[in-house]
Amino acid sequence: MKKWLKIGVMAILAAIIFIAITYRIINQPPPANLTSEMQARTILETGGCLSCHSADGEKPFYASFPIVGFMVKGDIEKGLKHEDLAKTYESLASGNKIDETILAKIEKVVTDGSMPLHRYYMIHWGASLNKEEKSMMLSWVKKQRETHYATGLACEEFANEPIQPIVDSIPVNPDKVELGKILFHDTRLSSDNTVSCASCHDLNTGGVDNKQYSEGVGGQFGRVNAPTVYNAAFNFVQFWDGRAGTLAEQAAGPPLNPVEMASQSFDDIIAKLAADKEFTKRFIAIYPDGYSEKNITNAIEEFEKTLITPNSAFDRYLKGDKSAISQEAIDGYALFKENKCATCHVGVNLGGQSYEYMGLAHSYFEERNAPITEEDNGRFKQTKEERDRHRFKVPGLRNIELTAPYFHDGSQKTMKDAVQYMAKYQLGDELKDDDAEKIVTFMNTLTGEFQGKKLTSAN
Repeated sequence: MKKWLKIGVMAILAAIIFIAITYRIINQPPPANLTSEMQARTILETGGCLSCHSADGEKPFYASFPIVGFMVKGDIEKGLKHEDLAKTYESLASGNKIDETILAKIEKVVTDGSMPLHRYYMIHWGASLNKEEKSMMLSWVKKQRETHYATGLACEEFANEPIQPIVDSIPVNPDKVELGKILFHDTRLSSDNTVSCASCHDLNTGGVDNKQYSEGVGGQFGRVNAPTVYNAAFNFVQFWDGRAGTLAEQAAGPPLNPVEMASQSFDDIIAKLAADKEFTKRFIAIYPDGYSEKNITNAIEEFEKTLITPNSAFDRYLKGDKSAISQEAIDGYALFKENKCATCHVGVNLGGQSYEYMGLAHSYFEERNAPITEEDNGRFKQTKEERDRHRFKVPGLRNIELTAPYFHDGSQKTMKDAVQYMAKYQLGDELKDDDAEKIVTFMNTLTGEFQGKKLTSAN
C-alpha cells in the first residue's frame, strides 16, 4: 500500500512539474526588443482577446460544439457589449494612439486578473497573462497616457491616473467668443422668440435646466435629458447618440428641432438677426462674409470652448494638495476605480470619450417599468447597427452634483440612486449604502470654477 501511495504521489508531482514546464513554454512573453505597442498587440493576440472582443475574431474550434458552443456564443455577445478591440488591435500595428477608455479597461482587467475568463484559459493555457506580460501591458498603458493624454498638471504620484486635472482654458478667438455668448442667450434663434440655448443649458445651474426633459417652444417637452454644456469641448462627440461631431454641429441642431426651438430654417433666423442693425454691424466685423449657419454655429462653438470649469477640489488633490479633499472622498475615489467607474468616466472630463452599452449585467430597459422610446435606442438611431442599440455616449461627471436628474432618460433624481443603479445594471453588484455615499462624496469634489468662481446651483 505504501509503495502504491509513494508511486501515486510521485506521479502527481511529475504531472505538476510537467504542467508547470509546459505552461512556461507555451506562455512566453513577447520579445523584449519589440516596441511596447507590438508587445501589447502580441499579448492581445496570444491572450485570445479578439475571440470575444471582435465581431470578426477567430473563434475557438469548439465554438460549433453542442452546449459548449452556446456558452461561447454568449461570451462573445457579452464581450462585444463591453468592448470591440478590433480597431485597437489594428491601431497598435500602425502606432496610432489608443482611446482613453480602452486603456483604462485594459489596465483594470490586467491589474485585477479578471481577463481572460477562467474557463477560457483553462483550455487555452497561453491565454493567461504571466508576470512579465502584465508588466508589459501596464507599461504600455502608462506610455500611452504620458504621450497622448497627460495634461502635465498632475503631481508625479497621480501622473498615471485614468483621470487628469482639467486645463484652465483652450485657445479661442475672443471676438468670436463675445459674439457667441450673445447668440447662446439669444431667443431669436427660436421660432417664437421664447427659447435660447441657455434655456436648457443654464450657466447658473450647472449648464443644465435640472428637468427630466427640457421644455421647448409651445410648452413641448423632449424625450431625452439635456446634458451639461460645461466642459462639452472635451467630449469626443456631442449628444447622447453622438450625432454631432463638433460643438458647431451640435449648435446647429436645436434651432431647427420642432420640439426645441422650432425655427423653420437658418434663413428665418438670419432674417431676424439681420433686422438688428447694431448686432449685424458687429457680426460682419468678425465674419466679413456675413450671416450663415456656419458662421452662427462657429461663434456659438467658440463661446462654448470657454465653458471650462477647472480648479475643483479633486483637481487640487491630483495636483498634490492632499488636504483638498476629505478621507471619505479619497476612499470614494478608490471605490470609484475599484468598481470600474473609471474605465468609462476617464480623462479630464471624467467621461465623454466613448459609447457604452446600458445594461451590461441586467436589462435596464426591461426593468425600468417604462415604455421603450426612440431615444432609448441611443447610438443605434444613427448607425442602424443592432450592436449599437442602447449604447450611449458616456456623460462627463464634472459638476455632477449640480446636474440632476441623471441618465439619458433623467430617471434618477439623486447621485446615490444613479451610483447604485450603475453598479446594479453595469456590474451586477448591489453596492452598499456606505460605499455609495463615499463615491458620492468623491463626486461632490468634482465641482469646479467658472471665471474664477465656484459653480453653485444658483450662481
